Amino acid sequence: MRATLVSLSPTAAATDAGRPALTPELLAATGARYSRSNEGLEAILAKIDPANPDKSVDSIFKMVDYGHASIADMAPVAIFLDGVTMWLAYYLWSICPTAGGQESSTRYIRLKPDNLADPDDLGIPAKLHDEWKQAMNDSLEAYEKAIEFWEGVADKDPKVMRIPAALLADPSERVQKAVARMKRNYAFDRARYFLPAALKTNVMLVQSARAWVTLCQQLLSHPLPEPQKLGELIREELALVAPRLLKHAEAKETFQDSIDRSFDNMFQKALEVGNDWGWLVGEDEDKATLEVFGGDGDAFAADLAFHSNRYAFIGETLQMTPVRFGWHAIAFGDIRDLNRHRTGNKFCDLVPSGFYCAEDQSKLNPPPSIVETGQATTSKALEILAKNKQGYGLYWFLLGSQFEFTHTTTADKLIYEIELRTGVGAHYRYAKHLHDVLYQWHKKFPATKGLILEGSAEPE
Repeated sequence: MRATLVSLSPTAAATDAGRPALTPELLAATGARYSRSNEGLEAILAKIDPANPDKSVDSIFKMVDYGHASIADMAPVAIFLDGVTMWLAYYLWSICPTAGGQESSTRYIRLKPDNLADPDDLGIPAKLHDEWKQAMNDSLEAYEKAIEFWEGVADKDPKVMRIPAALLADPSERVQKAVARMKRNYAFDRARYFLPAALKTNVMLVQSARAWVTLCQQLLSHPLPEPQKLGELIREELALVAPRLLKHAEAKETFQDSIDRSFDNMFQKALEVGNDWGWLVGEDEDKATLEVFGGDGDAFAADLAFHSNRYAFIGETLQMTPVRFGWHAIAFGDIRDLNRHRTGNKFCDLVPSGFYCAEDQSKLNPPPSIVETGQATTSKALEILAKNKQGYGLYWFLLGSQFEFTHTTTADKLIYEIELRTGVGAHYRYAKHLHDVLYQWHKKFPATKGLILEGSAEPE
């Protein structure tokens, strides 16, 4: 695992134009002066000693509290995080849902056993190492067999990939490279559900120094060793760019207590789910739910009158209408996608209630042995959480392990997500989930039919 700070440097054009360049802390300090001065930027910069910027920062922070969120939010920081598990990547995005950033994609990268994390780093006890490694290797073998199966499905009937005939017939190298990528995506998108959440991935986040401090507090307060280690690495990188904030970047008792409580709730619910299933899960129903708190269909329709694309204007009634939507059981791989870059509050209890592996995507059934592997591995995760009451059970999850997931936001943000997640290039499964939510919306507000720009997730 590695965390690497990447600093910004001014462009040549900005330098030639005489624009100032400041360190993140000096930028925050300069912005902070606006609350004490109306002289403007040039007057503030004139008081900065370019030979001793730290002295200038300290002199300003004697007047204003750098720990105040409105100040620390003005210090942008980019850190690249390599070698975190897919589970931890999910956890990062759940804490930092609106951070800018990217994550290595299962849709474009074929993952291998050497991507597995070391069980010692995950807090898995030595007596379970062999069992865990066997389960992970079995799952990765199932992943390879699933890729082979879905490639075979596509070879037998290329129409299932929905690649436009004009592209298939175009002999040019550029187009044929795109077609080859679409074919890989078709198989990867359906095989990924056998991938372990303990596989390592890479994440880049850019957010304010204050947000990084809050993330450190949560990671360092977590009972599992992997989040703790990442919190320490991030703290070391923050020392290079925002050292005055480090006193805040530490474990907090309130976070520790709340995380412990969430784990206790998880263990209790896991016991209930396990008893319901008889300790061997199958595929659970992905029923969509939608609650809209207030609003009027005609007013909503008027709000969408000028809505010509997903980035276009949406009126104030929809902007001010709270909504809660979610699904009874969706796969962890899809939750990871729906969890990123979205405003509002989201909740997943991390109690597996089933296993999904794309059996609905073909009249030909995937090999029963790989389906059994996914169900058995997910069932083992449930057993460890319920009976052992140990958080390391999270590292038995597969991307096909199903969980309840709920998102609370406003109606305009929901509409944007529907249009984004059903649009060109969308993954077939989360597109289906958003289609289901839109169906619930149209039942409540039929006047908006045709005004929300629902896509068909065609490949790109």
